[in-house]
Amino acid sequence: MQVTLGLQSNKTLTTYGRIAALAETLRFDGISVFSDLGFQPSLPALLEIARCSQSLRVGPACYSPILTHPLEIAGQIAMLDHASHGRAYLGLARGSWMDVIGLSQHNALSRIEETLSVLRLLLSGNDEGFSGQHFTVQQGFQLSYPVLRSSIELLLGAWGPRGLALGAREFDEVKLGGCANPTMVALARSELDAATPAQTGHRNRTKLVCGAVTVIDQDGATARRLARQEVALYLDVVAHLDRTYEVAPDVLMSLRRALTLHDREAAGRCIPDEVLSRFAFAGTPSEIIEQIEGLKAAGIDRVEFGTPHGIDEMEGIQLLGTLVLPELRRLV
Repeated sequence: MQVTLGLQSNKTLTTYGRIAALAETLRFDGISVFSDLGFQPSLPALLEIARCSQSLRVGPACYSPILTHPLEIAGQIAMLDHASHGRAYLGLARGSWMDVIGLSQHNALSRIEETLSVLRLLLSGNDEGFSGQHFTVQQGFQLSYPVLRSSIELLLGAWGPRGLALGAREFDEVKLGGCANPTMVALARSELDAATPAQTGHRNRTKLVCGAVTVIDQDGATARRLARQEVALYLDVVAHLDRTYEVAPDVLMSLRRALTLHDREAAGRCIPDEVLSRFAFAGTPSEIIEQIEGLKAAGIDRVEFGTPHGIDEMEGIQLLGTLVLPELRRLV
């Protein structure tokens, strides 16, 4: 099973370099940088991670074509692929909180499909042009820079049946962002497998990734207290995406009230441990290992431990790398 780290883009370049060096020493498989609305662009962080590592797979998780044009996405991923000597992957998703800046998420999946067409056209050097509902490339247009690889691994952030079906057809991986629920993983795995084209010669099955807020500490209660505050920021977004588990309406209402007052600590107190365990990796090393064992049995191929990792981030990554990662390597 692949094990990676996910970072929020709110750090200094020096910090990204330190994390990259530590992650490579501990033998993690890669690092993703989130592209959430309101945070720094992910590319500078990814370039620094690529510069400070030799083996880590690196990529944004995820770009939204609602916010970023496919031409710009092509340029950024081509630069990252050059900087990492072919270690880049590209994550795409519909994105969240777009209403804050007046953008509609209507037809998000069709935008993603067209983005794939434009990317493949541009990165391959094909100048035949493209005309879609959302994006257009005139015939004869080509990129004005060299491209290291015309085909880059693709990840789709999706939870729903339509997104999973698209992932099975067109993507190498699908990520359930913010999910730690084995029941949802099992459903997603079954839907991915059912949607995989059956024709001879089709590529290997689409891999399934779980990524979520992670807080590890030898004191499990302390870890869960911080994890609840972090999960509070996005629980209202992802709770309705999990089709196998319902968060009680009163929990979400209390959480929204606290967030309106910018009281993250109070918002965190609204989240029971039962809810937390389905949307985050939190606790002692042995507790987190048990969580991942359940997800592996349900069908994941990769787990991504997301920010903040620990009470202190570097110490949390160290704990994950020394006490959790070796045990996960043994899972088959």
